[in-house]
Amino acid sequence: MQLLVSPRDIPEARKSLAADIIDVKKPSEGSLGANFPWVIREIKSISTKPVSAAIGDFDYKPGGASLAAYGAACSGADYIKVGLMFDGIEKASDLIESVVKAVKDEFPKKRVVISAYSDYLRLGSISPFDMAPLVAEAGADLAMIDTGIKDGKSTFDFMDEASLTRFTWKNHDLGIGTAIAGALKMEDIPVLKRINPDIIGVRGMVCGGDRNASIREELVQKLMMMVK
Repeated sequence: MQLLVSPRDIPEARKSLAADIIDVKKPSEGSLGANFPWVIREIKSISTKPVSAAIGDFDYKPGGASLAAYGAACSGADYIKVGLMFDGIEKASDLIESVVKAVKDEFPKKRVVISAYSDYLRLGSISPFDMAPLVAEAGADLAMIDTGIKDGKSTFDFMDEASLTRFTWKNHDLGIGTAIAGALKMEDIPVLKRINPDIIGVRGMVCGGDRNASIREELVQKLMMMVK
């Protein structure tokens, strides 16, 4: 299980370098808010670890999502993450395939991460379980679960250990990886270890509980010790 930490700027990225993956996002623009390409490039230049970039929580806009994905890949991101903030199997398949093509045609070794939301019922968006087969069919690399509305509720408020374990096993059977995020807490680590996704994504946890505060280097280091 790898630890992904999501800084919003260069100073926070420097405090996050102990993590396995440095994830560039702009929390003020949503769950998977996109940051600037120059921020991705600069963080890539200071990190010896893989760099991930969120490109947004998208409505059904496959053209916009594919162009954003291509821009993130050109800016140096090793992982490109997009969230599906809409419902519909055919629409989701179309957007996922468009993002995969935009990235993989030119950068076949880069990894595409598709996210649905644990709170999909209140969002009216696609279920993570309906999303996962589409991720595999399109040739993306990981299926992710996050919270879409950042109001302090955790993924564990919407999905229990059994359902998250089932999601992880299903992805393994499909040949794709699993990432879990969404207001995770230190006390969730033992449960997450039992679920054993490939990646856990955090921000608020290493900001002292408030995702709008700043990342604290000592909390990143503490969490790395707990995860490993």
